[in-house]
Amino acid sequence: MSDTTLIGLGAMGTALAAAWLAAGHRPTVWNRTRARAENLGAPVADTPADAVAASRLVVVCLLDDAGVGAVLDGVDLAGKDLVNLTTCTPAEARARAAWAGARGARYLDGGIMADPPMIGTPDASVFYSGSAEAFTTWEHVLAVPAATRYVGEDPGHAALHDIALLSAMYGMFAGIAHAFALIRAEPIAPTSLAPLLADWLSTMAGSAHLTAAQLETGDYRAGVSSTLAMQVAGIPTFLRTAREQAVRPDLLTPYFTLMHRLAADGRGDEDTTGVVDLLR
Repeated sequence: MSDTTLIGLGAMGTALAAAWLAAGHRPTVWNRTRARAENLGAPVADTPADAVAASRLVVVCLLDDAGVGAVLDGVDLAGKDLVNLTTCTPAEARARAAWAGARGARYLDGGIMADPPMIGTPDASVFYSGSAEAFTTWEHVLAVPAATRYVGEDPGHAALHDIALLSAMYGMFAGIAHAFALIRAEPIAPTSLAPLLADWLSTMAGSAHLTAAQLETGDYRAGVSSTLAMQVAGIPTFLRTAREQAVRPDLLTPYFTLMHRLAADGRGDEDTTGVVDLLR
């Protein structure tokens, strides 16, 4: 038996396999398109059942949760430790954990915080949740392609951490897109704005700690340096500038709308943390 089985050799699965092989591991692999598996230099299983039988640790990295069920349908999972690195929702992860448990397997769900080229570098990390025993048993193997972060026994928490961080990332991308749109018609080089943007966003990212503290205490006035009322007063300037630069404000207006709602509720002396409650 090999120490690991890997099912799924898309871009991410291939990167995982390459990292394990480079570290001296010999994962058994299976992929629906066999040719892709044969180019890796790892043992190739003929069927998913053969792949699962080859190792106690079974890592799955497929397109979606439905694919996991389809590929492993009818496969004997008794006594296996199933690690699912397929992107899914928290509810899907919890359902898949119950599904695996009913088949006699310990289950870990994983949320990969990296793109394929990052795998095997210090910048890659994976959130894990589910069976603490399975994580302790296999952490030394799972840590080879990416740093591991165990976030609890609730199987849905890895996916929840993953999507929470990625959601913040897309919000940042939206702000970056708007900033570049504002200067697009001006004789300002995007490459000259980029380092200013990166430095400013790095500085502002620290506000996450204040927001977290306010959410935990319930005191949205603590530590406020720029009140909601002050920020709402500045919104017209952002919108006028967008109009002057012929830029659609679509990426900003949803957040501005929520800020206005808070201010209208008489919460102008607070921070903007109340937006979190409005989203619920």
